[in-house]
Amino acid sequence: MVWDQLKSSSFQVNEEMIETLFICNPANSAPPKEPATRRPVLPTPKTDNKVLDPKKSQNIAILLRALNVSKEQVCDALCEGNTENFGAELLETLLKMAPTKEEEIKLREFKEETSPIKLGPAEKFLKAVLDIPFAFKRVDAMLYIANFESEVNYLKKSFETLETACDELRNSRLFLKLLEAVLKTGNRMNVGTNRGDAHAFKLDTLLKLVDVKGTDGKTTLLHFVVQEIIRTEGSHLSASNQSTPRTQANPLRDELECKKLGLQVVAGLGNELSNVKKAAAMDSDVLSSYVSKLAGGIEKITEVLRLNEEVKSREDAWRFHDSMQKFLKRADDDIIRVQAQESVALSLVKEITEYFHGDSAKEEAHPFRIFMVVRDFLSVLDQVCKEVGRINDRTIASSVRHFPVPVNPMMPQLFPRIHALRAGISDDESSATSASSP
Repeated sequence: MVWDQLKSSSFQVNEEMIETLFICNPANSAPPKEPATRRPVLPTPKTDNKVLDPKKSQNIAILLRALNVSKEQVCDALCEGNTENFGAELLETLLKMAPTKEEEIKLREFKEETSPIKLGPAEKFLKAVLDIPFAFKRVDAMLYIANFESEVNYLKKSFETLETACDELRNSRLFLKLLEAVLKTGNRMNVGTNRGDAHAFKLDTLLKLVDVKGTDGKTTLLHFVVQEIIRTEGSHLSASNQSTPRTQANPLRDELECKKLGLQVVAGLGNELSNVKKAAAMDSDVLSSYVSKLAGGIEKITEVLRLNEEVKSREDAWRFHDSMQKFLKRADDDIIRVQAQESVALSLVKEITEYFHGDSAKEEAHPFRIFMVVRDFLSVLDQVCKEVGRINDRTIASSVRHFPVPVNPMMPQLFPRIHALRAGISDDESSATSASSP
């Protein structure tokens, strides 16, 4: 698990500062989220049809004008199964025009030469389409074909995002260091209690760090952790950057500039885990339903092929057959690849959840919940980094004007023992860095 990686870490907790700032660790629980309410679906009003209901006839006529295609073009495409010139939007519009069974019978039996009723543009269009065998089943199958490539690409990209998100979480050095800092800080705060020797914690704990405030009423536990990490990260960057020597005249300014470097690193964690944030917006049930729908849609193709066998006497039946068979061969391979990619991605998500949460991963109600927690934490972390950055900028400006300011502006003058302790830690880190340099 991730916690096994912490054994060899060199992160040191500023114990005196923890004792001074955080007397106790109050239990905080996140408020439960209210379930989303669905909008009620309004019932479709019933209409008393003649040949076509006047309102429906008018709507179809409007749609036909918007499509800007003739009935001959539509009929030719349906007979040949040609989706190249007809996009998904046009086919969806045609499906909306589908008549009811009663309307279909009326249109088929209608004889214009003997009827006193004259058909309008909408009725004429539908009557011409209905002369094609299983016309609207063809439309449905062709709509599936028109959407197939975009849906396959969407699913492939989604599963690739999940795989990359798992890699980002597992391999992020900075995220691991942040977990270590929180774990050690929490243990130091809870020393002497049954929670004082923890070896791990659920990532949900990260969301509660801003609820724990120090004795000054301002410094939250997350602010403290961020300040500690930017100090160590900045020291390492400063030590490795030989072109920026420390100045003897203003060591305070040097330390604040060092923190500025470290803050840039910590603030960049959101970009480092960009795919984690994308994965948090996904829903495993929705993705699985898309894969099932994609695979199940093949039945639409096989059905129209079966129906086409019954009308092979038509001149255009062979062209429709060849068009459907060509798609079917390609689609089968794509569906198998998507299903395999889904299996791999979900397996990796399960592994990364167990990597961070161990056996408790089985209790997760939402398979992608770990991504949601990290995304929400990154949002809070970004806000804290901005606050820390503004405070450090003001401190730098004050140091330029020679105003007396504390080393850590989040804890002004309230902790006289902190400065000596921090100086000692900084010297130890500098010595360790120098010793490790070639």
